[in-house]
Amino acid sequence: MDITFHLNGEEVTLSGVSPTATLLDWLREDRLMTGTKEGCNEGDCGACSVMVTDDRGSKALNACLLFMPQLNGKSIRTVEGVSSPDGTLHPVQQAMITHHGSQCGFCTPGFVMSMVTAHKNGATDHDVQLAGNLCRCTGYAPIIRAAEAVEDQPVPTWITEEPQLREPVPTAQNHSPYAPRSSDELAAIYEKTPQAVLVAGATDVALWVTKGLRDLEDVIFLDGCTDLKQVEITDDEVWFGAMVDMNTMRDAIAPLHPSYGEMIRRYASQQVRAAATVGGNIANGSPIGDNPPALIALGATLHLRQGGNRRSLPLEDFFVDYGKQDRQPGEFVEAVSFARQEDTLRCYKLSKRFDQDISAVLGAFNVTTKDGVVTEARIAFGGMAATPKRASHVEAALVGQPWTRETISAAQAEFDKDFTPMTDMRASDLYRLESARNLLARYYAELNGETVSVLEVVL
Repeated sequence: MDITFHLNGEEVTLSGVSPTATLLDWLREDRLMTGTKEGCNEGDCGACSVMVTDDRGSKALNACLLFMPQLNGKSIRTVEGVSSPDGTLHPVQQAMITHHGSQCGFCTPGFVMSMVTAHKNGATDHDVQLAGNLCRCTGYAPIIRAAEAVEDQPVPTWITEEPQLREPVPTAQNHSPYAPRSSDELAAIYEKTPQAVLVAGATDVALWVTKGLRDLEDVIFLDGCTDLKQVEITDDEVWFGAMVDMNTMRDAIAPLHPSYGEMIRRYASQQVRAAATVGGNIANGSPIGDNPPALIALGATLHLRQGGNRRSLPLEDFFVDYGKQDRQPGEFVEAVSFARQEDTLRCYKLSKRFDQDISAVLGAFNVTTKDGVVTEARIAFGGMAATPKRASHVEAALVGQPWTRETISAAQAEFDKDFTPMTDMRASDLYRLESARNLLARYYAELNGETVSVLEVVL
């Protein structure tokens, strides 16, 4: 595969690129640019963070999860390209020195790149921007002080004045790897090669290569399908194209359903959310994915396409069994949508780490009442079954009953009928069931105005 991109301001053109070569390996092995560090090699530590810019702006991304073809037509800046050509330090670099933000130094390049990207974008929610960068030495406080110190400093011209991006190198569409430029092209290609692996953000698929050491023979890169990156919010409906990244989804969701937006902030890092997509998150069918339960609780509809044929189904019906979804060969997720509604949705995530951790239990609750009586209940969980799953018995115990603590207590007993969770390293089966019951009580308390978040406790 032939690709062209800018690296630290200089144009690079490569021929015969392996579709599963990662940017991290290429930088370190082919370019001998070792400032970008290899830590976990799975997108958790942030040591390999780089800044990637295209016509939609700049993002901090993990180089270990970026396949080289995903860079076609974009600009990449690594830690070697943060200072000016004459050696003048970027304000972030100088602040890290001044505020003693580096000790052993291994994590420092990744922190710097996340901070440089946030500085360029004017983002000052530093705890959020840096949640995907881990450090064992400094205790984070000096790094946060460095980020705060540069908030009002101008973005250097060598960062803002990237060279003009060229059109991506066109790719042949008669053999793998494919890079369709629209969903129509994707539909035609995938119908003919249903065995191909679809690569959206690669936050999951990249691990098949870096950790599973798999060879991916036929690959279709979806980043060029800009018509799948649309968000549409009307008076009646909210619509997300399959290629909408999770940070964009969070920005759109938060004003409508703040609890959902906060859950999205927690379930991955800034770097992972900037790459991960709505469609990929749904299509991989993970039983511990945090997004599907929230969408199911909102009554979401999934939109699928196979060639020229389209169909829609309730999202909960897409998940058939562990590792099995209702998706035919050559069929792909095109979008997900749900009706605009009053915000009674609450999403509760239980995990050992607050940020960037896999949930032990994720509960999404959406109950509607009228005149003190429950008229509708949609409750969905992740981490409680082989698929994201509704608590149908619990819902039935609520609907038609008065919205009281007595009703909640009676409904809590129904969780045993809905779920038989497993015990694993994240939690025991008993913990999961008891937590689910408690989350229903928490939901009732929150909707009745009680403070339920430990983050809001003031001593």
